[in-house]
Amino acid sequence: MAAIVFLGACGAEPPFNPDAVSKALAAETTYAPQSIVMGQSYQVPSRVYGTQREVNIYVPNLPDWAEGYFADPLPVLYLIDGGTEQDFPHIAALSQLPLVNAERTPAIVIGIKTDNRYGEITPVPTDPRYIAEFDGYGGAEGFRDFLRDEVKPFVASLGHTGPSVLMGESLAGLFVLDTLAAEPALFDDYIAISPSSWWDDRALARQAEVALSDTPSGRRLVLAIADEGGTMEAGTRVFHAAAKANPNIDVTFLDRSDADSHGTIYHGAAREALTVLHGLPAGDYGDPPWYLVDGANPPED
Repeated sequence: MAAIVFLGACGAEPPFNPDAVSKALAAETTYAPQSIVMGQSYQVPSRVYGTQREVNIYVPNLPDWAEGYFADPLPVLYLIDGGTEQDFPHIAALSQLPLVNAERTPAIVIGIKTDNRYGEITPVPTDPRYIAEFDGYGGAEGFRDFLRDEVKPFVASLGHTGPSVLMGESLAGLFVLDTLAAEPALFDDYIAISPSSWWDDRALARQAEVALSDTPSGRRLVLAIADEGGTMEAGTRVFHAAAKANPNIDVTFLDRSDADSHGTIYHGAAREALTVLHGLPAGDYGDPPWYLVDGANPPED
């Protein structure tokens, strides 16, 4: 008679029990939340305002493959309305995106919070109707002093000295255009998205040709509009024409009037504008990892 061998002999390991394993893992899990850190927030003392002001900074954490792949130093993007409850989080995320798809050089994002954006970043009104209706507005020159004399030196002290970009949307976009006209050497590049060009009966647009005449060479402007129409679009188009006629300004116009409203334009247009300024033409920085190349397959072993 053939011998019968029992494999489940005394002392052997019990059969695998997935339910028991799940219970054991659950017993060891604490579910303690961990913070997701996307930058640093600073309180910068300001003599201009006589108080501390919030400045938020996102520095891309370059993976190993990106060392030497992107431009060095990285561009520095100064974001108006850059508070943690304003536009800083979604613009910082746009600067993280190139670490995933390598579509452009990521920027260090400097988010400058506006405390009273209507009063702080609008130019001084000259039209009697605006003077009467908008009491307390017109602080753009003081905000520029704050950027020039306090924010930029603070950022430089941290070692962030790459090419500078000023970006804003709506009233902050108006401030961007006003800064290009009033002090064009303050930044290298300018991004104005759906700027509030209606302000002061389009005074900035009507004065743009003369105001831009002293612009130093090498400045770049990306200007975007949504479906606002009316005096807002009219003023923006007049400013665009004046800037385009200036040989010292390289202008890109993003007409998103068929795709976006004033409330939806910012994120997509910001990505497009940053790609215009910091896109990576093929061959400029060598080959990215295979998994970032469109249609690529993993290398064979």
